[in-house]
Amino acid sequence: MSNKKLAEIFEEIASMLDLEGENRFFEVRAYRKAAMTVGTMQQEVEDIYRKGGEDALRELPGIGKAIASHIAEYYGTGKIKKYEELKRKYPVDFTGLTRIQGMGARKAFKLYKALGVKNLEDLKKAIEKHKVRDLEGFGEKSEQEIAKGIQFLSQGGGRMLLGVALPVAEAIVSQLKESGSVDEAIVAGSTRRMRETVGDLDILVISEKQDAVEKIITGMKEVQGIIARGPTKISVILKVGLNCDFRIIEKKSFGAALQYFTGSKDHSVQLRQIAVKKGYSLNEYQLSGKNGENIASRTEADVYNRLGLDYIEPEMREARGEIELALAHNLPKLIELKDIRGDLHSHANPLSGVTDKLEDVVGAAMKLGYEYIGITNHSKSLYVEKGLNDRQMQEFFKAVDKMNDRLDGKIRILKSAETDILKDGTLDLGKKTLEQMDYVLAAVHANTNMGKGEMTKRVVMAIEENDVHILGHPTGRLINKREPIQLDLDKVFEAAKENGVAMEIDAQPDRLDLNDESVLRARKYGLKFSIDSDTHWVDQMQLMRYGVGTARRGWLTKGDVINSLPLEKLLKQFRK
Repeated sequence: MSNKKLAEIFEEIASMLDLEGENRFFEVRAYRKAAMTVGTMQQEVEDIYRKGGEDALRELPGIGKAIASHIAEYYGTGKIKKYEELKRKYPVDFTGLTRIQGMGARKAFKLYKALGVKNLEDLKKAIEKHKVRDLEGFGEKSEQEIAKGIQFLSQGGGRMLLGVALPVAEAIVSQLKESGSVDEAIVAGSTRRMRETVGDLDILVISEKQDAVEKIITGMKEVQGIIARGPTKISVILKVGLNCDFRIIEKKSFGAALQYFTGSKDHSVQLRQIAVKKGYSLNEYQLSGKNGENIASRTEADVYNRLGLDYIEPEMREARGEIELALAHNLPKLIELKDIRGDLHSHANPLSGVTDKLEDVVGAAMKLGYEYIGITNHSKSLYVEKGLNDRQMQEFFKAVDKMNDRLDGKIRILKSAETDILKDGTLDLGKKTLEQMDYVLAAVHANTNMGKGEMTKRVVMAIEENDVHILGHPTGRLINKREPIQLDLDKVFEAAKENGVAMEIDAQPDRLDLNDESVLRARKYGLKFSIDSDTHWVDQMQLMRYGVGTARRGWLTKGDVINSLPLEKLLKQFRK
């Protein structure tokens, strides 16, 4: 998948240009916008270019003439001349170093100039020798935080974000289905269970044309090399950096195989234990009876039902009590993407230059069939996002009112803001501004290194002392990059329950915050949830599915999610 690589190149170009001062501001902004567009697209940019050339590229948000020509150059030569020139001037792995929490491009370049640090390995050595603490602007505490950040990165174990892996898997499955040589193809494993990160891919195929299938797989542009091949299994390494196992399954065994290779391991172990108690045997080919006969294997539902269980959705298969519920015929009916009636966290800040226009965001929401779209621009404390002050926010609300009048009920734009929770638990906007909102979304963005007690007090105070309706990305984590803030979630959930505050599930693939385990935990308090895209570009609205996937992993139903409500019921709930 070249989207990820292109996004990294554009982000590095932006970082390097940013080192050259304010006169590069607009260039930096343009490349960051392009990086965000390309990095979050679910469709391959290369496919768009091959089909429609540079004209098609310029139709994408944030892709102008110059950047479209860079993309064409990349797919034509494998390089971008501007990037190569800048890398000679700034020979630093900004992509790798800036993954460390608190490490921006300027700090990374300062380390290069002072200590010759070019990459993560160089930085590790400098930290081990305690060379960083003596530099101006760093110190012992900063060195310790960097060391902690490096350790956190290493714990990721090389797992890839679901939001990167799933589109690759879907593109491969699509090619198999369109080939005419397979009867069925489906993604299995942790990807099908919508886990937030993926270690490898498993794809199951029904086909009687094994030679043709092998030729299709080995000829795919996504495939970098062949690891092993046999009559029923082909293992490859993909260009995106994942291993992928293709298994060719007979139609009569497909259900048993799909259940087995979807997992999880603990879930499957419990199923096999149930089978043994009934005198059966369960493996990847079939559920066998007492005499070894095949009694269920064609569909997953057949396997579950023959064992006395209701069918369990893939996202629930983590051995967290779902089997007991299935045996008792008491499984929840999980929320689906089609149940979402609107998005309550999106950005259209006319001042920032790093979001799409209000008209574009609203138009995209209408295409998705939404009844409402909440615009939640950042408040003033988040200056890096050009957050709005009270006066600017109120002016923006007037523009929203005018557009709502023009829309004449086709969709409702809801007025809100991603209001910063300050260090003392107060909100970053005045009471008059907050009262003009349809709802208040509040979140922590700064001073994230506070201790657990202080941070919990800060968030609880924000919930109890203000008219907050949604707590945005509650733990503030970035997967494989930034740890969650220190927070006593049980105390936060208790306060949220008492004050009618919903917990957000931020659908950005590097957030998915709350995560599935915390959603399960919050669900026990009877809390409501809001699943939101946190979109900055209209293409990011498609990320909603990852939030829904996390909600399903947390066993949420349509009734648990406030943005599955029709508009009037939602507004009534907010007024409460």
